[in-house]
Amino acid sequence: MQIHFVDVLKVTAALLAGGLIGYTFGVIQNLALRKNRKLQEGGQLNNGWAVMPGSGKRVATLVIALVLIQFICPLLFVDGFQWFVSGGVVLGYGAVLYRQLRERQAGKA
Repeated sequence: MQIHFVDVLKVTAALLAGGLIGYTFGVIQNLALRKNRKLQEGGQLNNGWAVMPGSGKRVATLVIALVLIQFICPLLFVDGFQWFVSGGVVLGYGAVLYRQLRERQAGKA
């Protein structure tokens, strides 16, 4: 089995595109979380349902970004390469969550 240079480029592009989408989504979620914590501490959020307002809109934006990348770069979504985009999203969002975990552990120590 030969490894083709084009396939390596597709895998790399798929991971980068997914990673960028996942990382951006994670950063936006983190900013919203911090904003909502400040509102909650200030007593402006007294309804339990309003703990994370706007999260539905942010998730819809994530889905739209994934659809757009599918239309802009259709070659990343053939022959199983879509799994690399999904893996990139997981890695990107996971990097943000891992950074949050490290910050919390550093704050406790």
